[in-house]
This record gives sequence, structure tokens and C-alpha cells, in this order.
Amino acid sequence: MHKNITFSDFSYWETETFLKNINLTVVGSGIVGLSAAISYKEKHKKAKVIVLERGILPHGASTKNAGFACFGSPSELIEDINKFGEDSVWQTVEMRIKGLELLRKRLGDSTIDFQKHGGYELFDNKGKFDFFSSKLTYLNSSVSKFTKIKNTYKISTKKFGFNNIQGIIHNSEEGQIDTGKMMLSLQEYAQNLGIIILNSIKVSSIKDNSSEVILTTNIGKIKTEKTIIATNGFAKELLKIKQVEPARAQVLITKPLTKIPFTGTFHYDEGFYYFRNIGNRVLFGGGRNIDFKTENTSEFQKNIKIHNRLAELLDTVILPNTPYKIDYSWCGIMGIGNEKKPIIKLVSDNVICAVRMGGMGVAIGSIVGKLAVDSFFD
Repeated sequence: MHKNITFSDFSYWETETFLKNINLTVVGSGIVGLSAAISYKEKHKKAKVIVLERGILPHGASTKNAGFACFGSPSELIEDINKFGEDSVWQTVEMRIKGLELLRKRLGDSTIDFQKHGGYELFDNKGKFDFFSSKLTYLNSSVSKFTKIKNTYKISTKKFGFNNIQGIIHNSEEGQIDTGKMMLSLQEYAQNLGIIILNSIKVSSIKDNSSEVILTTNIGKIKTEKTIIATNGFAKELLKIKQVEPARAQVLITKPLTKIPFTGTFHYDEGFYYFRNIGNRVLFGGGRNIDFKTENTSEFQKNIKIHNRLAELLDTVILPNTPYKIDYSWCGIMGIGNEKKPIIKLVSDNVICAVRMGGMGVAIGSIVGKLAVDSFFD
């Protein structure tokens, strides 16, 4: 009589509480995904919002980044203007600055350990230093619309003990955060609003039937009214979006040093290398430019060639007179493309993507999540 009853992996309580009558499902629990979920829930307080995360922790870059609260070094901005045009670059810079403002306002500076030590760009070539220094009047005039500071960029007189550096440009508005504290605080903020975060859920396909969206996952099919895809470097796997590609970033951190030779955030070689202090440790990352082909991947693996180069630069340029030992090394997956402006668009009637942070997720992620909600759900 009861032979056709289907056995379920989930109880009545689990199904009714977590997996039914969902108004919004966000795929990806990084900065963008949680910001989108929070922004939606703040506007629709009675809505049921769930966030699906493929990893135990946010899987791509949000818990693996360097914690730079920055919006663009001089050489990066000028090079981007030459490639993408002024309008695109300054629109993106404005989003980065507004994103940082939203992140700090939402969570609080002490909660994310925001420290405004300033940022510095290092030049080992005198000709390049002179060239980019000559652009500071233009850069300051353009960025002042967003920073409200007359001279954001200045030539620095500090040397910091670096070796073979011909000049340094200072950004007074740059800062740094504790990435782990930021993500933990975002999770707590979201959960306090009633947002449900489910980890170790991998979405393999999305089908929009106009009336609902069906997500095929490793725990079965999940039905939801609307969906936001916020998987950044992994978006191509799910949505087949050609304008975003995965890009791996290698990072290492030293054991505590007896004396830290500098504080602040630093950019080197047009931003392809970056380093900062974390207390009395030094974090150093980058180097994709010496092996672009290998690093254009979503695989989490160590690149020996790049790590050897990072160690070489630590020895010869950054910590030439300071003994150190490496404590941690890891990699993260960013989302990049043929321009750095994020992609925020409807994929179908009820599916939105908010991806391609261009390596600036800490800065731009919060506003991208908010814009995804504001643009399509109001």
C-alpha cells in the first residue's frame, strides 16, 4: 500500500526550514555573495534567503586575499586607462571607494581591524618613476571627486630600507584589513538578519523556468524564486560567461620578525606584486606576470616558479637585511577579464550574475553585491 513513498535524505524539519519556499538563493558566500544576500534581506525583511557555498569556507578569494583596502596604484590606473579608457576606469575606481565605505560602515573598522597606514607604489626604474610621477596632478584631480582629498597621491620621502628602489609614490587613503575577521563578521551579520548559509553545496547547473529557478546541487535540486551567482573566478564553470576567467594568485607570509621594517600596503611592478605587514609579519603575493598561462586556472596548486621569485624578491628587495622564515603559503582564485569593471547583469529572467572583481574584491565586493540587488530587484 505504501510502496511508492520516496525515501529522502532530509527530514520534514530540514526540508521545511531550509529548502522550501525560498525567495532568493545566492551562490557563493564570499564578499559579493554575502553583501548581496544582506542587501536583499535588509529590503525584504520577511524574505527567505539562503546562501550556498561549495567549500567549508568561501572557496575562491574572499578568505585567501591579502587584505588590501585599496582602489588603484598610479601605474595600474594609468595602464588601465590606456587599455580600457577613462570612463571605465574611473567608474570602477568610484565603485571600489564606495565599496570600501559600505564595508566599513556595515561592519565597523575595529571589527575588521581596518588600519589606514597608507599605500605605497615602488619603482625600480627611474624612468618609470619619473613618468608616473608626472601623472600625479591628473590622478589627484580625477580621484578627488571620490576621496574628497586634494592630494591623494604624493611622492614619498620614506625609503623603508628597500633595496634597488628608485622612487616611491604614497597613497594616503589606502588601508588594510584582517581578511578572516572581515569574513567572519559578514557571516555573523548575515545570520543575524536570518539569512541561512549552507556550506559544502556545489551547484552544477541552473535552470530558469520563468516562474522559478531550479538549482541542481550535490544534495539534490533546490527550487527558488530568484538567484544571484556570485562565484567570481568560478563563474565560467557555471554560467559559461566568456568575459570572466579564473586567475590564481600565490601568497606567502613570514613568521613573526624581531623588528618589522615597515607598516602599510605596498605595490611593486605595476601591482603584479604586493606586500604588507600583518602585525610583525610580512605578507607577500603576486607574480602572475611571470607565468600567466599556468596561473589562468581555478586549480588550487602551488606554483614553484612564482614562489621562488617571491622568495628572491624578499631576499634582494623587500627584506634585504632582515632574517626571516616562511610560515604559510597558499593561493586564491580571482575573476578577471578583458576589463576590470565588474559584470553585473541579468543572465535570464530570474538569474543575475555579479562577478569579475579584477583582484579588488575587498574594495569593490560589497557595492557589487548591493548593486546586483538594487539594479534588478527594485
